[in-house]
Amino acid sequence: MYTLQKLLSQYQSIIAEMYTKTTTSNIDNKTIDLRSDTVTMPCNEMRKIMAEAIVGDDVYSEDKSVNELEEKCAKYFGKESGLFVVSGTMGNLLAVMAHCNPGSEIIVGNHQHIHKWEQGNYARYGGVSATILNNNPDGTMNLDEVENSIRNNNDIHSPKTKLICLENTHNYCGGIAIPKEYFKNIKKIATKHNIHVHLDGARIFNAAVKLNLSPKELVEDVDSVMMCFSKGLGAPVGSILVGSKSFIERARYIRKGLGGGWRQAGHLAAPALYAFEIGLETVKKDHERVMILVENLNNISKKYNMYDKIRVQDTPTTNMIILICENSITPQKVIKYLESKNILAMEFDSKRVRMIIHRNINDKDIEYIIKCFEEFISKS
Repeated sequence: MYTLQKLLSQYQSIIAEMYTKTTTSNIDNKTIDLRSDTVTMPCNEMRKIMAEAIVGDDVYSEDKSVNELEEKCAKYFGKESGLFVVSGTMGNLLAVMAHCNPGSEIIVGNHQHIHKWEQGNYARYGGVSATILNNNPDGTMNLDEVENSIRNNNDIHSPKTKLICLENTHNYCGGIAIPKEYFKNIKKIATKHNIHVHLDGARIFNAAVKLNLSPKELVEDVDSVMMCFSKGLGAPVGSILVGSKSFIERARYIRKGLGGGWRQAGHLAAPALYAFEIGLETVKKDHERVMILVENLNNISKKYNMYDKIRVQDTPTTNMIILICENSITPQKVIKYLESKNILAMEFDSKRVRMIIHRNINDKDIEYIIKCFEEFISKS
């Protein structure tokens, strides 16, 4: 008992320190957290909606708020059915397991979230192997390589390819939006070989805004889509998986076995629906603020003759800013300085810093970020 109390006390101290660190700033008394769009806090409207949500037992499909969310999302994306899940990682895993059988394989890019940041869960829990292809700088995989990698003959030495996995926007490639034409070409290959296509569309609203298409248009050439409510849309928890009726029935069955069945999940589905319905406008504003930052950060680097040492990655921008750090400027130096100014950013790899703009970042924050960046450059 003493040991448990001691551990609880230590845990509470750690939590208190964490939240003290992330609630103090020299402007508006807040930290500007650019590490991810997952850090967004629910607005007052969401909190009210959460409290008043009509709920039921979702395992019995009796939660009206969950049912409404699933139905509206499926219709919005032009699919037959939807499934509300706890996270994007779970949504992607369910998609792989519902499309594939143990012993089959997927084709996925080496920098895609499904492969890079989800523990290889398709192998661990689904018994599914993967052919890993290189992602191009624009987030795509070479079409010829994709087709040549498909294995669906009767060779007893090989797994059968069942699924091609894609991502849009592409996180590791800098939040780049992949054009619709690419998905059309992938769909032709998949149809020819009788396999499916799944899209990790965690930030599909960002891609749609950037490409000036509706999300429905952008995903019509894939069989299933996962989208996160808790990233750019700003809801506290949850993702949606959409696809055919039979696909979602299988995914729902698998979800229960993985421990993902909800009870009164309407308290989370209701704010997710609110975020979903205002999502495009939310994302548009984020993109506008990013463009202001990109222009100013690059101009500052050029002004101080530092463009060869630190600059914004040259990719079509959505809600992400990727700083390329070279020579004497390292990601650690940038992050440490920004943190001293109560701005949090993420070390993306050995040469890159990622910053994401989201609904909790306002125009005053943007001005402050620019000011601090110039201070850093002028001292470097």
